[in-house]
Amino acid sequence: MSWHTFNKRQARRDAVTGGAMAAIPQRPRLIQKTNFQDNHLISDFRAGACPQQVDADLCIVGAGAAGLAIAREFIGTTQQVYVIESGGMEATERNQALYEGMSIGNPTLDPATGRIRVFGGSCSLWGGGCVPVEGMDARDWMTHSGWPVSHDELQPYYLRACAFCGIEGADLIEGGFRNQPKIPPLPFDPDVLTNHTCMVSSVQPGTTYGGQFGQSTNVHVLLHANLLELEASADGSSVIAARITSLDGQTTRIHARQYVLACGGIENARLLLLSDSVVPSGLGNQNDLVGRYFMDHPSGKLGTIRTDTPETLTRPYNWIPSSSDVPSHPEICLSPQAQRKHRVLAARVRAFAVEETVPSGIQALREFRAALKPEPRDESAELARRLSTRNNGEQPIFRPPPSHGLPRLALRTARGSADIVTALLRKMARRSTVASTRVDLIGFFEQAPNPDSRITLSDELDALGQRKVCVDWQLTELDHRTHRTAAALFGEELAKVCDGVFTMEPWLEGDGSQPSPLAGTAHHLGTTRMDDDPKCGVVDRHCRVHGVDNLHIAGSSVFPAAGWAFPTLTIVALAIRLAERLQGALATSAQAERAKVNA
Repeated sequence: MSWHTFNKRQARRDAVTGGAMAAIPQRPRLIQKTNFQDNHLISDFRAGACPQQVDADLCIVGAGAAGLAIAREFIGTTQQVYVIESGGMEATERNQALYEGMSIGNPTLDPATGRIRVFGGSCSLWGGGCVPVEGMDARDWMTHSGWPVSHDELQPYYLRACAFCGIEGADLIEGGFRNQPKIPPLPFDPDVLTNHTCMVSSVQPGTTYGGQFGQSTNVHVLLHANLLELEASADGSSVIAARITSLDGQTTRIHARQYVLACGGIENARLLLLSDSVVPSGLGNQNDLVGRYFMDHPSGKLGTIRTDTPETLTRPYNWIPSSSDVPSHPEICLSPQAQRKHRVLAARVRAFAVEETVPSGIQALREFRAALKPEPRDESAELARRLSTRNNGEQPIFRPPPSHGLPRLALRTARGSADIVTALLRKMARRSTVASTRVDLIGFFEQAPNPDSRITLSDELDALGQRKVCVDWQLTELDHRTHRTAAALFGEELAKVCDGVFTMEPWLEGDGSQPSPLAGTAHHLGTTRMDDDPKCGVVDRHCRVHGVDNLHIAGSSVFPAAGWAFPTLTIVALAIRLAERLQGALATSAQAERAKVNA
């Protein structure tokens, strides 16, 4: 697969992949316009029609994958549910500015990129990759590892999450699926590398399920409504209200029996820290854990393989769409045996054939095709494009010309017909359309849980008068050792299968103290980690905040360990599991109140 082909395919799989996408502009699946707010239960909070106080059974803050998965479980029930969303049906720069903050870590991570304030959340930038977490057991070479829940315990919720993500029927196993790709992946030494099948979802929760909320009679959605604080009882043991405001100054308080924060791996921690009127350190932060253990999946170039047959490495791992089956693709991962032997973390790698000089006819054809696809000009589409393109100062492969240049481009394309015929013949022979003898390996890594890697509050204020976030992303020696070891293992094994020669990148020889070339993948994890011991985690195995009876967290911030997998499927599985528990808790409290009245 060439870099150019990757631009069209991979952007739909791994939105905001950092290092893998560093050289190319992505074209993400843009946010679709909807009219769901025509229903009175989906309303614009800025309109001022909301009363000064709202009573509800459940208040969910955040309308991304986690929040909507929970809310959807309540549609048609007797419980009154309010979903609070900072964004609208379309993204705006004004809303997005509320995500701005600072980065002081190494690697750096801009908190305003890779996530978006809009109904549907950051899944509006999602590439669709679905795979269950692997390696939930504790590992003796990684401190703070292990989940308090097992894969078997999550299995029924994973199946329901598959349905939510539109991949029902997939044969799920720990760390992947039994479904076989159409092109068999490469056979590796199982003691070194393994292939994991990932499914590709086409679901965007906001657009896919928005109509269901528009027709609901008990789930209310407030758009452009920002949580300022979760107000706590005098002893801090429960939440008594969610204080809400809009950027235009409308305010209300939502009094609910149960509350869920579902705002992502950075914002969940920030909102707990901002809820400090009663508990000065922030809700759930009695042990100074909120915001700590911040993780992502670091990504970077590991090295280059020189080979005459790059297709051997790339073709089996292309995403191949199908009209009848859910698209899937394999990922090349370090095997569990290799992780144990070398005492390193999980990792995966992608191989990208780098094109040599592009023939003039092919270049003209690409520019001509790009010119025929004018980019949407609305603010939401432009914002989505900017957020899912890494801002590293590099120029695009080509700049689409103005429309008045189409005749000239058509002539250039016609003159390059010989180049185009050659490319077609190469494609028919299952080779890349443009010659290549170089394959770049891009690694994606699990990150070790590290209490010094954290989210805090800065002194700078946003438009709501709230303190902005400060990201101090830090890696450990185990992380650096994993990068070096994985690069060597991936390079050696992949070079074998294509008769190539691997050269490792120079940065891998360092000790990690220099500015890192690694980038994040917008998988923000761990800042409200799950552990049954309040001294080791912010939430328990049921995602309830320790010490706060009616407050729960949904999303990847509860992950105690990162694994290598895309997090969305697990986020949805945990959210559905939490919804089931909340339904039971609300039913029990309602029954107790009825008994009290009848006594």
